[in-house]
Amino acid sequence: MQLCLYYPGLGYYSAGSQKLGHQGDFTTAPEISSLFSQTLARQLQDVSKQLDSFDLLEFGAGSGKMAIDILLQLEKDNALPLHYYIIEASAHLQSIQREVISNAIPHLEKKVSWLTSLPLQFSGIILANEVCDAMPFHRLHFENGKPSECYIEKGREGIQWTQHHLLNKELSSRSKTIHQINGGTDYYAEVNLIAEAWLTSLATSLDRGALFIIDYGHCRNSYYHPQRQQGTMMCYYQHQGHDNPLILPGLQDITSHIDFTALAETALASGLDVEGFQTQADFLLAGGITDLLQTNEKSESTFNNFQQKTALKRLTLPSEMGENFKVLTLTKNLPELLPRLQSADRRYSL
Repeated sequence: MQLCLYYPGLGYYSAGSQKLGHQGDFTTAPEISSLFSQTLARQLQDVSKQLDSFDLLEFGAGSGKMAIDILLQLEKDNALPLHYYIIEASAHLQSIQREVISNAIPHLEKKVSWLTSLPLQFSGIILANEVCDAMPFHRLHFENGKPSECYIEKGREGIQWTQHHLLNKELSSRSKTIHQINGGTDYYAEVNLIAEAWLTSLATSLDRGALFIIDYGHCRNSYYHPQRQQGTMMCYYQHQGHDNPLILPGLQDITSHIDFTALAETALASGLDVEGFQTQADFLLAGGITDLLQTNEKSESTFNNFQQKTALKRLTLPSEMGENFKVLTLTKNLPELLPRLQSADRRYSL
């Protein structure tokens, strides 16, 4: 998965084809409507008000659209950060981000810079929208209650699946928990240890502030529910989804849903506070997305208003992104609670 997605020049995120939007393979919330990032900017201000000064750090900034919309909204609200940092694994996407940001917000361009590693003693807010789902994961197969790990090997007819006993101690421990929940005789499951290690490193870097993780996923009991016998691994090519990562290497996206319980446990073990866990719909509604829509309606054309209302439905309806996507908010050394996160908080489900 690491090779298929990130190998220089050949990996999915490293090659030059378009990834986002109608001409790409998938569409993210910031691409659907500026309302998403504008609402997120309101949530960010609940954190920044508790800091003397703050920076923003975005992982995997995609086309750069979220950075642009957030900075414009924060500028409008007189709440700009000192710096807007981006950590981007893809050199190709980084070049796109530089060009788009330079053209869209030349007066704010100097605030944006790209990092190759985490800053030390970071004070501010870290954003990760659809980042964890693109991290390589372990895939387990349970047969008659016995787990094995799925590997890729080169055979006579090309690359193919193979299975071996669990060699990783953490996977062995996790497999027991998974089997207690699922209890089936034959099923597949994913475990994303890299995402947990990534979060641990962020907790070490963050001195004071908050971290917003936005992605599609579930709490653990739902993630490993018996009905998910094939796991959550998916591949996307030109907006078509399937579950075979062995075809179109470097040309298709490979993802899995996120176990938010595992991330919450990692956060607590790393000294972070789990401040909130909401569906994307509840998070956006609490942030005042409908108020922003009404404000925008006053200055937009009838056609643009229709587009914004359509986008709002895609972002919030249960049948669209509203329920599938979740927001896990983590904080460190903040003196006050974040009030908007108390609305429809689902931490009890973790």
